[in-house]
Amino acid sequence: MRALYTASTGMMAQELNVQVISNNIANLRTTGYKRQRAQFQDLLYDTLRRPGTATSDQNTVVPSGIQLGSGVKTASTGRIMSQGTLTPTEKEYDIAIRGEGFIQVNLPDGRTAYSRDGSFEVDGTGQLVTHDGYVIAPQITIPQEATSITISATGQVQASVPTAAAPQELGQIQLARFVNKSGLEAIGDNLFIETSASGQPVTGNPGSEGFGSLQQGYLEEANVNAVTEISSLIAAQRAYEMNARVITASDQMLSATTQMFRG
Repeated sequence: MRALYTASTGMMAQELNVQVISNNIANLRTTGYKRQRAQFQDLLYDTLRRPGTATSDQNTVVPSGIQLGSGVKTASTGRIMSQGTLTPTEKEYDIAIRGEGFIQVNLPDGRTAYSRDGSFEVDGTGQLVTHDGYVIAPQITIPQEATSITISATGQVQASVPTAAAPQELGQIQLARFVNKSGLEAIGDNLFIETSASGQPVTGNPGSEGFGSLQQGYLEEANVNAVTEISSLIAAQRAYEMNARVITASDQMLSATTQMFRG
């Protein structure tokens, strides 16, 4: 019976939907995380009577026809790249991006990754790095004798040193943006890499046209809304249960038909 297969595709789709929702909830407190949303499409149709088919020589046509669907498939698990809430941390190496842009990170294999997670540390050589020790680009090196670090909204990094009256310029943080930022590929560790869907990065200084500004001592929270995710989880669960009931009903109908033949 066709309904068994159709309902099974619905159950698989909602199972994947729950996986996406559970990942969003698991990353509720992940800095810079961007939530995902599962999107679905209907499968091919078995056309028993095509709409618009002529039914007589007087140009009368079938108004709607007969088409039987074969279920649902997952179209994408796209990311929602909306701004997350900025939370103060009182840590001088923490940076939050207010607006468009990603911080560039040099990976050990030579590739460049992109992140909204601005929770940085200083390694043994004074370089500004991620929690995994990846150096940000352009490279910023903090002097050992620095007493305080200032990062402006436009990305200028300055250090106060006891031997100088004026702050010492350390470098300029740049941001990268994409035509289709939802097309970036997530590789874990709060990092993304470019794809043919995202397009090539356009770099620029924070605060310039098309780029967001930086806020020192803040971090961007995940853009996950717990209430929305729980509501979506309940809806997915109910949809799964309804598809399961269709399978049960179809099985009962087949059982009744079998009993008729046996009788």
